[in-house]
Amino acid sequence: MPAEVAGPGQLACVPVAVTRRRSVPYVNIKITDEGATAEQKARLIAGVTALLAEVLGKNPATTMVVIDEVPTDNWGLGGEPVTSRRRRGL
Repeated sequence: MPAEVAGPGQLACVPVAVTRRRSVPYVNIKITDEGATAEQKARLIAGVTALLAEVLGKNPATTMVVIDEVPTDNWGLGGEPVTSRRRRGL
């Protein structure tokens, strides 16, 4: 499955191939580093874990969720860094 392209403030989920024998869910959330609080990140982790349990029947105890915060200088959209776009009000 191809990854979905997401811009700043949007969530992109990239499927990770695992063996059928030991399917351990792994979700990597990438967000811009613009001040998500520890509480917000904890809610994301809990929500994604609950969603995988509800929809796919995955065991919450073995579900891994990683949140990567990316500087806007390192996040490109439309061929330029998000930092530049934000300066122009885009």
